[in-house]
Amino acid sequence: MRVMVIVKASKDSEAGLLPSKELLTAMAKFNEELVKAGVMLAAEGLHASSKGARVKFFGGKRTVIDGPFAETKELIGGFWMWKVKSKEEAIEWLKRAPFDEGTEVEIRQVFELEDLGPSLTPESRENEQRWRAQVARKK
Repeated sequence: MRVMVIVKASKDSEAGLLPSKELLTAMAKFNEELVKAGVMLAAEGLHASSKGARVKFFGGKRTVIDGPFAETKELIGGFWMWKVKSKEEAIEWLKRAPFDEGTEVEIRQVFELEDLGPSLTPESRENEQRWRAQVARKK
């Protein structure tokens, strides 16, 4: 199963402060362990919300709201995509992450095509498989 491991933003990350050299070094070591174990699919940190935007959809209207956004606890500071056997395995990996005290991280399972059941028509399934293959070839 694939999971997205969502690292919540903090006041420091929203202020544009970069992690310490020690934390970056420890995180690089942890990421290398994830890669060697075949767990890591992707990992990225995100710039502060002041550099972002939101688009709200209501009826036929699209409203753009530029950052920064007020509720830091609801913002994402970075993420990993992992391939694990279970939620429990993801939790065990995450417990080893070298985060500072107070960091909050969320684990969410990613939908796979088979999870969508009868809601996914054969045509939609074929289209989904086609674009995934195209993306994989471009890597």
